[in-house]
Amino acid sequence: FETWHVEDGMPDMRAVSCSIVLTDNYEFNGPLMLVPGSQKWYISCPGETPKDNYKSSLQKQESGVPDNDSMSWLVDKAGGRIDRATGPAGSVLFFDCNTMHGSSGNISPYARSNVFFVFNSIENKLTHPFSGQSPRPEFLANRENIQPITPKPEKLTDIPSTTTSKTKTKS
Repeated sequence: FETWHVEDGMPDMRAVSCSIVLTDNYEFNGPLMLVPGSQKWYISCPGETPKDNYKSSLQKQESGVPDNDSMSWLVDKAGGRIDRATGPAGSVLFFDCNTMHGSSGNISPYARSNVFFVFNSIENKLTHPFSGQSPRPEFLANRENIQPITPKPEKLTDIPSTTTSKTKTKS
């Protein structure tokens, strides 16, 4: 949540993150790691956010990172757990926007690619970044032409049947 709050102006923790696995994620190729239960606490990260931080942070995050004491406290609260999100290509993971997460380096010959989306409440629209800097580009933090996701009503007769039924008659 820290990045969205400081760099994008997201007022509150009312968003959910979605990671779609594009290549198989193994324990050894830098999968996403998450601290279970960490979404219950907001951890402010020390230091100032550099101008245009997104240009380097999407490859290697050096600012907006919690200090070791805060990370130790969160992991202790989780009973010492840091979970790895592993799975085959096509897997999808949803997690709270305040869940402490990150990835380590890939030490294998196998590529690891995921795509991330953040779904924010329509009532939690981005404002000016809380860092006082200019907002990140629209492709990273959408501010314009916001349309809420709405369900598409379907009639049961519009849904194709996956089974066929045959009527038996008694002779």
